[in-house]
Amino acid sequence: MNRSCVNCLKTMMILLNFLCWLCGAFVVAFGEFQMMHSRYASLVTSFWPIYPANTLVVTGTIVTCVCYLGVLGGLRENRCMLITFFILLFILMLVELAMACVFLVYSREIATFVEKDLMRSLETYKESSPDGNQTIRDDFDAVQYLFRCCGVHSEADWEGNVPISCCAEDPCNSVPHTNWREGCHVKLGNWFARNFLSTGAGVVSLFIIQFMCMCFTVPLFCHFRRRGLGYK
Repeated sequence: MNRSCVNCLKTMMILLNFLCWLCGAFVVAFGEFQMMHSRYASLVTSFWPIYPANTLVVTGTIVTCVCYLGVLGGLRENRCMLITFFILLFILMLVELAMACVFLVYSREIATFVEKDLMRSLETYKESSPDGNQTIRDDFDAVQYLFRCCGVHSEADWEGNVPISCCAEDPCNSVPHTNWREGCHVKLGNWFARNFLSTGAGVVSLFIIQFMCMCFTVPLFCHFRRRGLGYK
């Protein structure tokens, strides 16, 4: 392989790895943003290990580290770095493929988990004192206000003690006032389903970029091995 082809492959691999590194950094930032602004984590806990924000942060962090190793190995033409990068990237791609499948499967089961967890949270809200379980109370109120819903299935779930966050009027100072009629489990379930699908699509996109990085890494590593580079 002549030097011009090697330089072209090297440049393409470095650029793709740098693009992958940027994507990983963006994924981490977006996951952190979701974790700071999400008001639903205390209400829906059944699938917390694969909660979209958590998955984005962990996946993005690993991707940035692995891709940085690929960029450094390509710049230095180091065989050890490239083979380590190749192995780690292969393992990461397998994990991402499994994660994408899990997200796609869970997106069809979201409604069941959300309904069960919301009913548990609603019962906790009703049984707690005004100063107790403040996180659940605040988060449930935020969900009802933001999604314009009331209760889990309807306002009847509150058994007459309907919180002000269910109010559909502005201002809500009239008694009695109109409340939102739709329950929150459908709207919140749809929100989680959309996030799971978008997260799964993002993981698949990263998988494609990483596969292209692997395709450019193999001929480079073979060339460096023949030339005896990488141990200087």
